[in-house]
Amino acid sequence: MKRLVARELILSFVPDTEQRLWRTVTRRKYQLTRDRVRLQNQLESLLEEVHIKLSWLVSDLLGVSAQRMMKALADGETNPAALAALADRKLRATPEQLCDALGACTDLKPVYRRLLKMVLEQLQFLDQQIGQLDQEMAMLLNQHQDAVTRLAEVPGLGVDSAQQIIAEVGATAATFPSAKCLSSWVGACPGDDESAGVNYSHRSPKGNRHMRRVLNQTAKAAARTKGSIFEIVYRRCVPRLGHNQAIGAIAHRQCRLIWLILHQGVRYEERGPAVSRRQIGRAETGRARSL
Repeated sequence: MKRLVARELILSFVPDTEQRLWRTVTRRKYQLTRDRVRLQNQLESLLEEVHIKLSWLVSDLLGVSAQRMMKALADGETNPAALAALADRKLRATPEQLCDALGACTDLKPVYRRLLKMVLEQLQFLDQQIGQLDQEMAMLLNQHQDAVTRLAEVPGLGVDSAQQIIAEVGATAATFPSAKCLSSWVGACPGDDESAGVNYSHRSPKGNRHMRRVLNQTAKAAARTKGSIFEIVYRRCVPRLGHNQAIGAIAHRQCRLIWLILHQGVRYEERGPAVSRRQIGRAETGRARSL
């Protein structure tokens, strides 16, 4: 109590009622997304058990073509050629390959068809709920749509990531007086375990696990974004630090950038090689016109 009166304690960040609602919606959507991935893995395992190798030929087992074939299979279709004919023309697999992968459907037991139908119905239900939560979140953040748009412009981020970030830190990140404070709260900065002038560990603090998860995903996506400054940072850091710490360095940069965009209301400006190439192209175009 004495330390509290003397203002020596740092109070925890407790968001207001509106922001807590944002968090509830975004975290529920994340749980549903995890359930969808789990069901997708169960679906692939079920198909493998009955020797249907559909996942070997389609890039997305929940794509339009694969879902049409599985739905027909669950409804009782036993002809592999008829199932293969449901595939989209853009699918790289040939009808012969699809027939070979679906050949086991001729002897498929009815119980497997019922199990397949149950999984497909559960996946459809999850997709509907995720779509409803997307609409709910869009309505809740309608007044802060400009902040969502500005965040979504950052390489590696999108509308979904921007909504999750705003739900965790607020629409203006007003609780955090600086980018360093936000990075420390998130846990996206190196640790400082020092005693008697000796640093024992650089491990990052635990921080907010939801924000760390989002930043880890966006940092990986930003490192793969061609022509972005984050791609350059990753290539410079990975030989010296390794993949995990290089991703951590990008997440730290993104966290500081998020504070600037939300707290100061600025927009992201790309400074990577893609901008340099565009500037060179414009200069050459201008020279050609002058000639």
